Amino acid sequence: MTAVTQPQTRAATTARSAHIALWIFLIANLAIVELMFATAGPPAHNTLTSIGRFLGLHLAFVMALQLLLIARLPFLDRRIGMDKLTTWHRWTGFTLFWLVLLHPTFVLLGYSSLDKISFLAEIPNLAGQMPVLLGMIAACLLVVVAAVSLRAVRRRVSYETWHTLHLLVYLIVTLGIIHQVYEGSAFKTNIFTQVYWWGLWAFAIGALFTGRFLTPLVRNGRHQLKVAAVVPEADDVVSVYMTGHNLGRLEARAGQFFLWRFLGHNPWWQVNPFSLSAAPDGRSLRLTAKGIGGTSAGLRALPIGTRVFAEGPYGAFTSGQRVTDKTLLIAGGIGVTPIRALLEDDRLPGDIVVLYRVHGQTEAVLLGEMQNLSSVRGAKLHLLKGRTGAGTPPNQPFSPEGLIALVPDIVERDVFVCGPAAMTDAVLRSLRALKVPARQQHAETFRLAS
Repeated sequence: MTAVTQPQTRAATTARSAHIALWIFLIANLAIVELMFATAGPPAHNTLTSIGRFLGLHLAFVMALQLLLIARLPFLDRRIGMDKLTTWHRWTGFTLFWLVLLHPTFVLLGYSSLDKISFLAEIPNLAGQMPVLLGMIAACLLVVVAAVSLRAVRRRVSYETWHTLHLLVYLIVTLGIIHQVYEGSAFKTNIFTQVYWWGLWAFAIGALFTGRFLTPLVRNGRHQLKVAAVVPEADDVVSVYMTGHNLGRLEARAGQFFLWRFLGHNPWWQVNPFSLSAAPDGRSLRLTAKGIGGTSAGLRALPIGTRVFAEGPYGAFTSGQRVTDKTLLIAGGIGVTPIRALLEDDRLPGDIVVLYRVHGQTEAVLLGEMQNLSSVRGAKLHLLKGRTGAGTPPNQPFSPEGLIALVPDIVERDVFVCGPAAMTDAVLRSLRALKVPARQQHAETFRLAS
């Protein structure tokens, strides 16, 4: 009983503490921001400019919050997971999008009313002031970044291009800070509001600098990763083995991923998220990738000895999230990589069942390794082949009925799922229909890349 109770308590407590910390931070700071606006002194020139100033203050606050969400803080990532943080980042981004449209709109409407000129004529009038012009440029760049993140656009843009365009965020932040220094008013009421406001921004920027730059530089300087071997697994799938110094100090876990740069193979600003496809052993790391984007398609041509710059490990898709002593691992396509690593993880004890979904036998990457690991661990491995919906009765392995037929005690298990979005969504819908507790559902959806 102890073996089950301890994971239940640990996983639930760590996730709950991170959620509580985030909510306390958000509510407390939002209350301070509202108080700052209410006590900022005399109102603006008219109601429209007052609304614009109100929206501008909240725009700056949400931008600082966004920096914290993209800082990849270990405290949040290991407890909540990059998938959820990326989802929150996405919704915060669209909140920024609307605020960055509404803030200048109300300001322009207010001043056009005061100057008795048209809305469009007021644009060059205000743009003549350098701090305002910089704010306008920042707003336009933010709209571009948000537009590229729309699902309809994102599906047509490679991950490398999307990631490169997101580097504009650093320029947006810089321009936004300059704009605040000259145009901000609500946080200039007294020394206390100024200390609070710039302290908040210093904390956000410091977290971003530490998480995105300092920590990766220190880790890569310490471990000095290099490509040790490149092994083709299929026509379009390749595994890359890397060695380095003191890899045990990375504290990487099966199920996690890194953001990889192969120096000389892709430009420094391009980075790709690939999961570990083997449980870390302190001596080497392995990723297995399918040739989809420009970087992954060329991995099989990597020279031995290529220097590797890796950010991570990231993600909460690990055995540390389990709350029962039974596990169901579900993989689809190249999503088998973190599942295969979890199957090897000796910190995932107990009764294990594996469902591996592929269209045909030839697509079952790492199948031999999965079979060997299942044999060693006493796990039950089911290879689910065929097109979904084909045949009579229709092939529906991830319907509620299909899952129950394969795993009758599924409600008693932790379920880890990774695969194509449609498959993952189908599994999660069925788990909800079967009333599998939410705390037992763990999905790696790679929202960072999608």
